[in-house]
Amino acid sequence: MHKLSLPASLTRRDWGRAALTIALAPWSLSAQQALGAPEDAKQRVRWRNDPFALGVASGQPRADSVLLWTRLWVQEADAALNTQALAVQCEVFADEALRQRVGQWTVMTHAQRGMSVHVEAKGLQPARAYWYRFTCGSASSPVGRTRTTPAAQDKVAQLRMALASCQHFEQGHFTAHREIAQQDLDLVLFVGDYIYESSNPRYQLRAHQGGVPQTLDEYRARHAQYKGDADLRAAHAAHPWVMTWDDHEVVNDYANDRDPKLTDPQVFLRRRAAAYQAYFEHMPVRVGPDAANPANMRIHDRMAWGQLADIWTLDNRQYRSYHACPDPLKGGGRVVMGCNELADAQRSMLGIDQERWLTQGLNTSKAAWKVVAQGTQMSSTGLATPLGRSAFTDGWDGYPVARERFLQNIADAKLQDVLVLGGDVHMNVAAQLRVQPNDEKSPIVASELVTTSITSRGMGETLAAQIRSNNPDIAHLRPDERGFTWVQITPEGVQSAFKTTANPVQPGSAFGTQAQFAVQRGVAGVVKG
Repeated sequence: MHKLSLPASLTRRDWGRAALTIALAPWSLSAQQALGAPEDAKQRVRWRNDPFALGVASGQPRADSVLLWTRLWVQEADAALNTQALAVQCEVFADEALRQRVGQWTVMTHAQRGMSVHVEAKGLQPARAYWYRFTCGSASSPVGRTRTTPAAQDKVAQLRMALASCQHFEQGHFTAHREIAQQDLDLVLFVGDYIYESSNPRYQLRAHQGGVPQTLDEYRARHAQYKGDADLRAAHAAHPWVMTWDDHEVVNDYANDRDPKLTDPQVFLRRRAAAYQAYFEHMPVRVGPDAANPANMRIHDRMAWGQLADIWTLDNRQYRSYHACPDPLKGGGRVVMGCNELADAQRSMLGIDQERWLTQGLNTSKAAWKVVAQGTQMSSTGLATPLGRSAFTDGWDGYPVARERFLQNIADAKLQDVLVLGGDVHMNVAAQLRVQPNDEKSPIVASELVTTSITSRGMGETLAAQIRSNNPDIAHLRPDERGFTWVQITPEGVQSAFKTTANPVQPGSAFGTQAQFAVQRGVAGVVKG
């Protein structure tokens, strides 16, 4: 096992203090980046296997910075390195040939943080592309491409995004990410279910390794298996990602500190803490778990794209009220009728603090477009039954008063050009959003686009047809194909295309355009074409 020698500029006491800083603040970017590394680290660490096999990624771009990520994958031949703190160098270049280096950072990583590396590359120029790579000892990473956002005062011609969600490893191949990698995009907007904790042998094309994750190491292994997919790595390396989560990053249908098995909350929160830590270790996001309370991690965020758009990414899971009218024997969502609890004004999908943060941001935004990205479908999917209208309690239909508060604020504040983006439901949806769903007397106040899944199987056509016939606000709904949604925002309007292929997704699947929808500036609502 190689040991890192101390340079003359650092005493053993300096290193001791640095090690203590890392131990006490494992998620602190500033502590990580402030720590220098031995000059001869590159010569002393020799890898037998590629430690960058999980790829590189970038995310949360700003006008002057971007978050760069990798994780050292220490395989059996290099197992002794797991006991060391390793120096990783990150370089950023202004050109694809990697001749114009504009920044260099050396950070330390260690087993306590899963050998993950997060570099906040600062001092960059707005609205331009950069290329980056990592090195550790004898190994170099693939080269990634990223870009910064325009400056806040900039007038911007366009924003091009791929909207994606729900990539069950077992239920299809990540061929959609191959397509995303080849697109000319500004960013990828991923709205949840990056990994799946669960399996369904009926639809298995390829297998998860291990059982249902419960511990930190098990969640790490699941993330690593997903990152082992070459198409997913390509999409991360090609574009910066803006991300939020849904439920399968932890467990299906969890709500706050309650899981479907009604596990003791303290026990479940330990599992949630492990899942959140593993998520942070594998994603290009700035904020990790709270060191004082590792079951908490802020994922909701706001990003400006010049004067063209403000984008909010919301957290629909961590702070939500419990499901209404639950099954007394198990938690999670279910279809209910005649549930009086749905009318409780205290119930929230986002938690009251996040609701207030969003409302204040929307009401003060000066951007031409207000884009609200969140985990699921906001428009109603209920059905008329002899016992009353049905509601699926895990979706926005299960939080109707909170949905009404959100849409009523848009109406009251006279906000224009609000676009809601979602995923989760494994189908493409284009819909009108009214304060009172499906009521023609209630004006349309916002527009909605929901992307189908990357791979996860959708509902049957019989149920889909019933949803369409019972919900006239829905202009398009198809659950039969997989893919992603291309979205282009300009000062004049929004253009979108549902890019899809047949279910299940195969390695050589070809993608076409299922449907296209537009939103005109100043006119709420989606129109086909």
